[in-house]
Amino acid sequence: MRLSGSEGEEEKLQSEEESDSENCHSSRDEDYVPAGLGSGSVKKAFADENSLDDDWNCSPAKRRASRRQCRSVYASSMPLKSTSKTWKGDSSDREVNNAATGRKSPFSSNSRKRLLSPSSNTPSKKRQRQDVEPDEENDEDRWRNIDEEDIEPLQPRFKPQRDVGPQLNRTASYTPLELFQLFFTTTVISTLVKNTNTYGEKKSQSLKQRWDPVTAADMYSYISLVLYMGIAPLKTLKDFWRGSALFRFPFPASVMPCRRFLAISRGLHMNDPAKEAANNLKKGTRGYDRLFKIRPLYDQILEACHTYFHPHQHISIDERMVASKARFGFRQYNKNKPTRWGFKLYVLADSVCGYTLNFFVYVGKDGVPTGKGISYDAVMRLLNIPFLGTGYKLYVDNFYTSPALFLDLLKKKIWACGTIRSNVSGFPKTKTNNTQEKSPRGTIRWLRKGDLLFVKWFDTREVSLCSTIHKAYSNDMAKRKVKNKDGQWTVAHVTIPGCVKDYNKYMGGVDLSDALIGYYNVLHKTQRWYKTMFYHFVDIATVNAFILHKQLCKMQNRPAGTHKRFRENLILSLARIGSTPRRSGPLQLMQCIFPFMEPMDLVNTKPGVLTTEPPSSPSNEELALAPSCQEDVNQNVSSGGETFAGCKAPGLGHLPGYFFEKMSNVSSRKRATAGRRSCVVCKRKSPVYCSTCLKTLCFTTLRNCYSEWHRMNNICI
Repeated sequence: MRLSGSEGEEEKLQSEEESDSENCHSSRDEDYVPAGLGSGSVKKAFADENSLDDDWNCSPAKRRASRRQCRSVYASSMPLKSTSKTWKGDSSDREVNNAATGRKSPFSSNSRKRLLSPSSNTPSKKRQRQDVEPDEENDEDRWRNIDEEDIEPLQPRFKPQRDVGPQLNRTASYTPLELFQLFFTTTVISTLVKNTNTYGEKKSQSLKQRWDPVTAADMYSYISLVLYMGIAPLKTLKDFWRGSALFRFPFPASVMPCRRFLAISRGLHMNDPAKEAANNLKKGTRGYDRLFKIRPLYDQILEACHTYFHPHQHISIDERMVASKARFGFRQYNKNKPTRWGFKLYVLADSVCGYTLNFFVYVGKDGVPTGKGISYDAVMRLLNIPFLGTGYKLYVDNFYTSPALFLDLLKKKIWACGTIRSNVSGFPKTKTNNTQEKSPRGTIRWLRKGDLLFVKWFDTREVSLCSTIHKAYSNDMAKRKVKNKDGQWTVAHVTIPGCVKDYNKYMGGVDLSDALIGYYNVLHKTQRWYKTMFYHFVDIATVNAFILHKQLCKMQNRPAGTHKRFRENLILSLARIGSTPRRSGPLQLMQCIFPFMEPMDLVNTKPGVLTTEPPSSPSNEELALAPSCQEDVNQNVSSGGETFAGCKAPGLGHLPGYFFEKMSNVSSRKRATAGRRSCVVCKRKSPVYCSTCLKTLCFTTLRNCYSEWHRMNNICI
């Protein structure tokens, strides 16, 4: 490079440079002009072409030398004006000489600008950054093996606000009915009775039918039969009252007639119809409640679930499908579930015993979304339980797991673990040291980002998990059946991460609750979606009551019994406090015939045993207490009835009679069929009845319902 010392020389060099550049451009323009380009575009195109050719032909040694020269010139001649002119002249001379010799100059306008720019993004520094960045990436964002030690996170300190377990007197003994009434309280029953009568009366008026008001005893009997139908399911409800050789169930007929049960089922309602009509006017607005039909019972069941049990440290969240094909706006379809059509419930359950702590029905976009997804909002809503405390370990599946959710839960002092999808925001995208497609069984790769641990474990396929609780590997092993070289099955021990082991152990809380409900499910086919939810609420209350029973028995060191036995005792208890059929049972009629005999004497009378002593003579007080019964006896005697008031055994005096005897103008050939009524045992037509009990009973060579019914009620001898 040349540096000029006088202004005259600088002007001379500048004029020579301008003339040479004009000659050079004119010669190039004469050689080739691209079609469609003007003069300005031609110059620009050739300038870009020269710069690319110069960069290609220049050698690395010359470029390094020219950079040192440029830096020295730039540093030494920054304040001088002549240096720029000298540099221009030198470069123009080189371009002219190269054009004459047929070589291209390694210097161009673009290359000079790049070399003289004072920015720090020089090629050498870029290469240095490229050399440094992979090392940093390998240190921080790469999958590690189990040989590399992981930092064990700080374990949570469990601080529940209440004692873990049932929130009841832990030394007392509760019956199944008392535990069930914690959920279906007298308030719930009275609400059901009130709204059912309102809706049933309104519906019967439109159908021009009579509506018999439902009482609390009727509702208990109705729930008893609903639970009974879950233990012994049949295809249709009327089969329980058929009484044929194939369908002979005496219990439903002894609790409630078939017509009464079907009438209550048609009129069953959980909310006031007038309020429902007002809610329907709000459709399309934010004030409209899609679950308004079940709202009273829904809220009371949820409050009971929160109140009477406090969860252990391990809890889980999962969805539940309640089967229904009724037509409603929030019906869900999931092809990957055993129950494809129905309601979708998000459930929080205890991982140890399966107790349903909290749940809500998914009705679509409800409320103001947080912008973090449906799964994020569902978890935060389910964990919003009063008196929960801190230090819990939550287990979820890949639908809910996200790094943002786990970090927000950690701020609330709730640790979490769950499977995760690789396309979730925040999941590591690095492929360095990743698992291969045909990795051996038990291969583990892990990566830690602050409080979040990401683990990949290869079993039969690759499984990815995220956790804020666990360490990457804690020397845990799992047993797997594999084939050896001879083709025989053997047991092999493979490595397994601690998060996978705990996930398999504690994730099944909701699945356990679903299994307990599914064993004796009380769902009936119905066209009303809110009735399906009523049956599911009965299931939740029964299963939670059984879990409370088991926990109390475990604390008191006594046997709990089976789930089926618990339901059987509950059914009998509900039927005992419920109503009886309108055609009264034999015990009440016998009390009218024998008004001074204790009821327990009638029940405990053994068949084939006669009482030798007559009943003691009644006192005046006893005669005053039973005037109605005595009047019935006197009336029956005066009318010529077959009453045997002075009998020594309760079975005496029950003689069969025919309906045609009290009918007139009956021909002899129609006496066998005249006045027939339905038998109380087999439900077939019979012309015979008991003259004392006034019950229609079959008395033929094929069916002896007369004797069977009296023996079943301990009346016959």
